[in-house]
Amino acid sequence: MKLPESANEPMFYSGHAACPGCVMALSMRHILNTLGPDTMAVAAPSCAAIICGAQPCSSLRIPVYQTTLEASAAAASGLRRALDARGKRDTTVIVIAGDGGTYDIGFQALSSAAERNENMIYFCFDNEGYMNTGGQKSSATPLYASTGSTPAGKRSVKKNLTEIMAAHEIPYTATASPSHLPDLVRKVEKAKALCGMRVITVLIPCLAGWGLPDDAAVASARLAVDSGMFPLYEVEGGQRYTLNQATRTRPVKDYIGMQKRYRHLTVQQLDSIQAAVDTSWGHLAQRAAV
Repeated sequence: MKLPESANEPMFYSGHAACPGCVMALSMRHILNTLGPDTMAVAAPSCAAIICGAQPCSSLRIPVYQTTLEASAAAASGLRRALDARGKRDTTVIVIAGDGGTYDIGFQALSSAAERNENMIYFCFDNEGYMNTGGQKSSATPLYASTGSTPAGKRSVKKNLTEIMAAHEIPYTATASPSHLPDLVRKVEKAKALCGMRVITVLIPCLAGWGLPDDAAVASARLAVDSGMFPLYEVEGGQRYTLNQATRTRPVKDYIGMQKRYRHLTVQQLDSIQAAVDTSWGHLAQRAAV
């Protein structure tokens, strides 16, 4: 699949405030190029909001409204209805938020918007923690990962946001990765063509928070997919599951081994993570087979 060409005036400008090597900027560039200029964004406080910057000097060519951490889906709902009232029904409304503003603090507004089937595309850039406030754990942080607030390792499993959104029976929810850009672009195109609530979770390895070299974000994201730690799949109408990469080619230890946040793991803990991934993958494959 050919990736979208940049517009004559790019949708995502250089000079943004992303960390060197951060794949959130890479992901945002392809998302925005795919959506086009007739798009308006609501940004929750997050690394994504910092990358966007303040209007009128934003890194995004489109209008961006920066809201409170808990209210991005509610604000986007209001923006959507205001545009509809003005007859601008073709303008795409998106949310760009992190996992803290999605899995945790913004979850109530997101769930309510999903229950109402609001007409927006919600992008969660999941770096598995509160990475721009010190790297504290969120409910997106995986089991045993060390964070600023769980230095000995998190003792609870990662919340499965995609399955929760599927349980709302919204038109479309999916996972995506900057290591598989054609898949990301295809999912954005698919979401744009639909109406109602659409939620896409994009894995964003955090170089500082995960303990990765500056050039290792894409490699880490690919290993997350190849090991099954972050499977690529989509769910339509809460019922139809599609696995976008149907096989696993690497063990979990290859993915975990390159990250400092897991360097304290025991053999038994590593084995338990592998067993949990095996079980989750089996359940996902069964749903996709049906």
